[in-house]
Amino acid sequence: MKYLAKDDSKCIQCGACESICSKTYFKEDNPEKSCIQINKEDTPEINVCNQCGECIDICPVMAIKRDKLGVVRIDKKICVGCFMCVGFCPQLSMRQHDDYIEPFKCIACGLCAKECPTEAIYIAEKSDEEAKEMPLDKVFNK
Repeated sequence: MKYLAKDDSKCIQCGACESICSKTYFKEDNPEKSCIQINKEDTPEINVCNQCGECIDICPVMAIKRDKLGVVRIDKKICVGCFMCVGFCPQLSMRQHDDYIEPFKCIACGLCAKECPTEAIYIAEKSDEEAKEMPLDKVFNK
């Protein structure tokens, strides 16, 4: 299972990850349209989807599924824009923006990890068996 791992203690709140994410997926440099969000107040905290999959069972039209790599994805052709997944995300990592009728989330593409100057975020992988046996906070965050 591929996921975006993080080390909040290395984050310098530069915003490079938010910038590359919003530019890549929405063609504009706008932190509000980034799948990854950095708390810029007080202690740095990186908020990004950990691919837990809680949103899969919440979706009333089954628009959210895991791909063959274990990444949770939203099928925008099926999504009806109810945003239930946003409200039920235990990590608060499912995003919405008034410009779009569907939610959006991190798909662990790794572009932000390549841009991060301190390696505070990086792509990691766990086998399905490892992921099932470990507590979620150990699986998805360092």
